[in-house]
Amino acid sequence: MNTVVRENNAIDFTNVVMVDHQTVTNSRQSLADSNANLDDSPPAGGGGPGKCRPCMDKMFNGKILKRHMPIFQWLPAYSREDFVGDLIAGITDSLAAIPLALAFAGIAGLPTEFALYSSFMGNIVYTIFGSCKDNIVGSTAIASLLTFQVAQGDWQKSVLFSLLTGVIELVMGLTRLGFIIDFVSGPVNAGFTSAVALIIFTSQIKNILVVQSTGDSFLENWISMLKDIHNYRISDTVLGMSSIVILIVLRFIGNIKIKPPENGDLSREQRMANTIFWFVGVARNALLVFITATIVGYLQLKDYFQLTGYIPSGFPPVEIPAFSLPGSNVTQGFEEVVGEQQTFWMLLKEFGTGLLVIPLISLLETMAVCRTFAKGKPVDTNQELISLGLANIFNTFFRGYRINGGLARGSVNTASGGRTQFVNVYISLIVILAMIFLAEYFYYIPIATLAAIIIAAVLFQLQYQTIKPMWRSNKADLFIGLLAFTACLVAPLSAGVFAAIFINILYILYQSARPEIAVDLVKTSSGKYFLKITPDRCLIFPSMEFVRNKVLKSGKKNSTLPVVFDCTYIYATDFTTAKAIELILQDFKSRNQLLIFFNLRPRLVKVFETIQSKFILCYTMDDIEKSLSDKASNGNACNVTEETNL
Repeated sequence: MNTVVRENNAIDFTNVVMVDHQTVTNSRQSLADSNANLDDSPPAGGGGPGKCRPCMDKMFNGKILKRHMPIFQWLPAYSREDFVGDLIAGITDSLAAIPLALAFAGIAGLPTEFALYSSFMGNIVYTIFGSCKDNIVGSTAIASLLTFQVAQGDWQKSVLFSLLTGVIELVMGLTRLGFIIDFVSGPVNAGFTSAVALIIFTSQIKNILVVQSTGDSFLENWISMLKDIHNYRISDTVLGMSSIVILIVLRFIGNIKIKPPENGDLSREQRMANTIFWFVGVARNALLVFITATIVGYLQLKDYFQLTGYIPSGFPPVEIPAFSLPGSNVTQGFEEVVGEQQTFWMLLKEFGTGLLVIPLISLLETMAVCRTFAKGKPVDTNQELISLGLANIFNTFFRGYRINGGLARGSVNTASGGRTQFVNVYISLIVILAMIFLAEYFYYIPIATLAAIIIAAVLFQLQYQTIKPMWRSNKADLFIGLLAFTACLVAPLSAGVFAAIFINILYILYQSARPEIAVDLVKTSSGKYFLKITPDRCLIFPSMEFVRNKVLKSGKKNSTLPVVFDCTYIYATDFTTAKAIELILQDFKSRNQLLIFFNLRPRLVKVFETIQSKFILCYTMDDIEKSLSDKASNGNACNVTEETNL
């Protein structure tokens, strides 16, 4: 690679290679013209009745079908090894996912059976349309909390909310709007996730202490709990706290791995020990639920603990979600009056910005799984939106609420040896069996145990480890992360997320309005000097006044030197750019100072069509040197490669 040599505060361009964009563009245009000529040639069989056939073939060809229904890519090659691997992963995932789902229903304020209703149909749909083999869909802590903040524990509202957000996801996927998640930066996501972890912790600590928790904010909830702390129940508190400790210990046991000796292999006993450690870590939630429910049921301790209670057995009713809700009965004096009916439009207004936030956050959670285990392969964000949308839409016909991918389930699936998306089907079958045969035994699960499962999970979602890297790399990122964290704590989550994203976008716009501009004194091979001004990004309307002032200031300060405006890194311009360049040219002309534009991409030249002043455009250093020589000889700016009067 050629290098730029600096001598006496000057840059020697003798050995620098410049790219001639005209040559590249003309070559590409010629190739495009040739392809167009080939495409325009008449078909051998002539036109007529078969005119629409190519269009139909394009819409329904195998490639598009496989892209939007990935099951047709991997199912034909499904083998016995795939079946065994997926079945083991499905059983293992179920042991981890079902207890979590039961607990997440509590976060959403829904009866426990809705956790099971949400855990089978969506998985089957994702098997058909999902593009990531490591993604296991189901309810998550964040989605459950957002659902609660919107629906306030009303199951009909929760189901309708899930249907509408599913439709939004589907539309976003079909219109290829997956790029929207690129506007949610890492700091915003970290701040939001940390705030959610604390909010969920607060919502569940009351189930361990069994105290009253009221209020609309994080602080109000803690104040109300502290006021009622004297009414705590010792039995639930001891069970809940000890359960948290046990789960954390089991989590660390699951991470224990015996390493082989140098130049040796693990013995059979060591491999078995590693498997046991791993299984204990993965199945820790199921083990805790089974042990506590068995003890409570066998010893008849239901009077000492708050229990989950009755869960209806069997399949949920298949029905279309209600688009309006009847008014609830309200007691006025000694009479019971029926409240006002909530129409669909009233419900839409009540859901508000949650309809936009949930698809965004769900996609972020899902893509975190897909990208973590993609192993360098590309991930189709739009296809994931389509699959999540369809999964949530079909889920609501079985009274299911919000589902999406979760990193914990994806990690268990990968570690368990899951090979295809069919793992989701095996999980669905196990959930259906649990609804039919085990639902009555869920009665004895202590609520404190489910609360402990959630707390032990969200404690590890606090993104404290990102503070130091953000501080070192860019302090503005840390500020945005803290802003997102604070906004989500003091305001509803949807409002907090939008506020943080808005501030982040403002910061991005500020960056685009203030490009870095390098000003260097350059020495040519013939010994001539000029001032080289190089912006590092596109020139569009937010940045043009700043760039113009910088160019004029540099030009006036070095009025005896020609100025070369290096356009190498400029990939976009607009009408405002052309007007600002016009003013710059006029200013330089008034001082009789030479201004040369260098390496401007030909596709951007058309933006300059409104400029009335002459300007010089060069693509090589030889052209620049010739222009400088012409200026020295006659004092006028002459045409080197392109002198335009548009």
